[in-house]
Amino acid sequence: HDRRCRAESHGSPGNLLDLYAAADIPETEMFNKDRDPLASKFASSAAHVMGKECVASETGTWLREHFQEKLADLKNLVDDLFVSGIDQIFYHATCYSPADAPWPGWLFYASTEMNPRNAIWHDVPIFNEYIARCQELFQSSKPDNDVLLYWPIHDLWHKAGGMEMNLTIHKRYWLDEQSIGPAARRLWQKGYEFDYISARQLAALRVTGDGIAAPGGTYRAILVPRCVHIPVETMHTLRALADAGAPVIFEGAVPDDVPGFDRLDERRAALRALTKDAPFKAGDDFEALLDAAGIVREPLADTPGLFHIRYKHEEGNLYFLANRGEEEIVSYLPLARPAMGAVLLDPMTGQTGVAALREENGRATVFVRLAPGESRLVRTYAARKADGPYWHYFRTGGDPIPIEGTWRVEFVAGGPTLPKPFETASLGSWTTLAHDPAAEAFAGTARYTISFDIPPDRGGDAWRLDLGKVAESARVRLNGTDIGAAIAPPFQVDIPQEKVQRTGNTLEIEVTNLSANRIRDLDRRGVTWRTFNDINFVNIDYKPFDASDWPVLDSGLLGPVTMIPLLEADIPR
Repeated sequence: HDRRCRAESHGSPGNLLDLYAAADIPETEMFNKDRDPLASKFASSAAHVMGKECVASETGTWLREHFQEKLADLKNLVDDLFVSGIDQIFYHATCYSPADAPWPGWLFYASTEMNPRNAIWHDVPIFNEYIARCQELFQSSKPDNDVLLYWPIHDLWHKAGGMEMNLTIHKRYWLDEQSIGPAARRLWQKGYEFDYISARQLAALRVTGDGIAAPGGTYRAILVPRCVHIPVETMHTLRALADAGAPVIFEGAVPDDVPGFDRLDERRAALRALTKDAPFKAGDDFEALLDAAGIVREPLADTPGLFHIRYKHEEGNLYFLANRGEEEIVSYLPLARPAMGAVLLDPMTGQTGVAALREENGRATVFVRLAPGESRLVRTYAARKADGPYWHYFRTGGDPIPIEGTWRVEFVAGGPTLPKPFETASLGSWTTLAHDPAAEAFAGTARYTISFDIPPDRGGDAWRLDLGKVAESARVRLNGTDIGAAIAPPFQVDIPQEKVQRTGNTLEIEVTNLSANRIRDLDRRGVTWRTFNDINFVNIDYKPFDASDWPVLDSGLLGPVTMIPLLEADIPR
C-alpha cells in the first residue's frame, strides 16, 4: 500500500535479522537496567546491511519507578542506544490527555511520563537538542563496519522446541547462550567494528574491488561463530564469496552437519563437497585470523569506560564517544582510520572546535577530555586539515572559590501550589529548608539567586561553575545572561572570562526536581487520579502502583557551588 513501516521484530520466533530488515525502519528497545547494546545491534545491523534509511528505538520504558526517572537516566540510556547504532529516538509512552484533566493527566502503565505535566519537562528541550545534534550527524553519515558476523540460528532451531521460542529482547538466551553472543562480545571488547548478518542476507552479498558489497555498505570479512549445523545453501554462498576473494573465517572448525533430517545423507554429502579444498580460514583465535585478513580493530575500545561507534562521511569518519566509566578521560586517543584533521562537537552544548591531532606510531590520535557521563562527537578528515577556531582544552588553574552568602529561593513554576520564598545561607533540599508544608509535595522549578565577588588575586582564561549536587536539573544565568544548563552529572557550566565581573556578579540557577514527591502526596491523601480501566497504572514490578510509602526525595540545589579558574592547556596540535 506504499506506506512506510516501523516495526519491533523481537518477540518473534523467526530470524530477527530478516524480520527487522522487512521493515522500512527497524526498531529496537531497551528495558530498565536489562539492556545490552549487542542485542540492540540486531536492529541496527539489519538496517546497515540492507541499506535502511534509519533505525529507531522505543526509548524510556521503565528506567526507574514512575515519576522518579531523571533526565540523567535518559541520557545514559540514549548513549547506550547510540553506540548500538540507533539513530532515531522516540519516547515511550505518551498518552493523549485533555488539557483540562487534573494533574497528572491521563497516564498509561509504562514510564517515562514524557509529557508537559511531568516536572522534568521543563528541561526536556535541552535533552532533545542533545539527541537532535547527534541524530543529525548519524543520519547524514554511513555505517563503517568491517566484519559481518553470521548468526547460525539453525543450531538454535535444531533443538527440540527451538522454533517455538519467542526471541525477545529481554530474555536473551538466543544471544547469550548461543555461540554468536560470546563471539559478538569478543569483537565488541576488542574493537572490531561489526554487523550481524543472516543467511538470507548473505545471499545478497557480492565481492567487488572495494570489498564485500551489501545493499547498505561494504565490508571486509565474514566471521562464522562456532556452529554445528549450517544449511547447504548458506555454505554454497560462503564458498562462492570465498572463491571470489572474500575472507571467510570460521571460529573453531568449519561445520560438518546440516540442520533437519530431510534427505540427510544427500545434503551432508553436498556440504562435504562444498567445504573440500575451500579457501576458508578456521581456528579458535579468530582475532588473529581477522588481523591476518587486514582488519584493523578500533583501539578506542582499549580505553576503560569509553563506549564508541564509528560512521563514515565523504571526507573521513564520525565517532561518537561516551565516557561510561568513573574516571575522567584525558588523553590522546588512537583511531583506526587515517585522519589529517578533526573537529570536536559537544552535543550537549553545541560547542565545536578544531581538535588537537597528532600521529603516534603511524596512527592518528585525537586529544579528548571527557568527564564521567560526558559525550563527544569527533568528525575526522582523512586528507585535509580541519578549518575553524580551536577547541578549548582547559585545565584547572587554582583552588575552587566557594560561592557563599545568602541565597534567595523563589518557586517559579509547578504545583500543586507554589511554596513561599525563603532565604538560606546553606544549601540543601528545599523540602526541609523552606519550612513550608507545600515544599514537601512540590514538583517544579525554583530559582536560586545570590551575589558574589571574585578575589582580586584569582583568575584565568575562563571559569567553570560547579553546582555540586543537583536534584535534578539546572539552568544558569549570570548577570542577566543565559550561560548554560546541566541535566546530568557533572553539573558544571563553563563561562567565558569576559562574562564574569570582579565584583557584583548576580548568579541565578533555576533547578527542577522530579514529580515523585507530588505523586506521593496524592496517594497519601487518597486522591483518585488513575483514569484507565484495563491495566491502568502499575508499578515497575507490574503490581498495583502506590507511592504513599515513598520517602520524600531531595529536591533543588544541594551544592556546594564553586567557581573554578581555568587555564588553556598547552596541548600540542
